[in-house]
Amino acid sequence: MTDTISPEERRQAIDLLFAERCSCVIRNGDELRLFRERGVKDLYCLLKEMPELLKGAFVADKVVGKAAAALMVVGGVTDVFAGVMSTPARDLLQAGGVETDCLREVPHIVNRTQTGWCPLETLCFGLRTPEECLIRIETFLNGMNAKTE
Repeated sequence: MTDTISPEERRQAIDLLFAERCSCVIRNGDELRLFRERGVKDLYCLLKEMPELLKGAFVADKVVGKAAAALMVVGGVTDVFAGVMSTPARDLLQAGGVETDCLREVPHIVNRTQTGWCPLETLCFGLRTPEECLIRIETFLNGMNAKTE
């Protein structure tokens, strides 16, 4: 477990995740932040714009797939709780030295319409390192941004 927060602070972050219906809660020392974007957008933006928030942090997240796990490992997160976590995500986190806990582990994350795999779970599936995943995530998110501009 993260050395920088107490078990009570960890529990508070997990409780907030569900009570506030946010996508992600990050606790790093005295700082507690709630996020509401879908998918991995918040984690990616933090990695690029505020990496110090991730370094050594505890993250409580509703859904953690392999892409989110890769961003957390690259960002230096030390402890993750997920409502749902895919097995590839758990494997990547643990290989990166990150403590993991979840309510439910699944073989893969499904897409929002429940008709197949999450696109990022598919893109990262055969990759071995968080850095390889990061390249795919950036390409995917940049493609999404190009469609909305």
